[in-house]
Amino acid sequence: MTTSEPTSKPGSKPGSRKTVTTADIALIATFAALVAVCSVATALPFGVNGVPVTLQMFAIFLCGAVLGPRRGFLAVLLYLAVGAAGLPIFAGGASGLAPFAGVTGGYLIAFPFAALVVGLVVERAHRSNVAVTATVVAIGGVLADLLVWVAGSVGISLYADTPFGSTLKGAAAYIPADLVKLAVAAVVAAAVHRAFPTLLSRRG
Repeated sequence: MTTSEPTSKPGSKPGSRKTVTTADIALIATFAALVAVCSVATALPFGVNGVPVTLQMFAIFLCGAVLGPRRGFLAVLLYLAVGAAGLPIFAGGASGLAPFAGVTGGYLIAFPFAALVVGLVVERAHRSNVAVTATVVAIGGVLADLLVWVAGSVGISLYADTPFGSTLKGAAAYIPADLVKLAVAAVVAAAVHRAFPTLLSRRG
């Protein structure tokens, strides 16, 4: 008597699709939790126009640099969704939809796109057979930080009814600290990719 075996597509391993999906979900959830920890545990009650100082950008840089554009975007989006649903994981322990309409709204909306930008730069380098070094991550991070700076300033300007130009200038006070966070994140991400060179190949 013969037994039939499950068919699979040429060149694929049985069960590989399920394994990769499980790994993706685990990574997305883990990095969403990292963003939450960096948002709440490190929040300092001072900043420009009421926006607190946190390590959020450090975690967001890592999301894109380590996970790639798609998973990095989804990790930050998951963080925002959980916070919007009521878990107090936004800066200062805030939650719900109110922060999206408040002074931090522009920043929150920009965060997943910042991870996307970093991820796209890192993925482009990876696909071009360029090593994912701290310099590569830093290039993506600078572009992402510019995006967050502008979007955050738009949010503050709309909420506080202040001129965009002066708001943009005031929000630039966050950039030096963000660059320090980026430098650390770039070193960490480069080390991760050296240790796990196929990480981005797995459906980045």
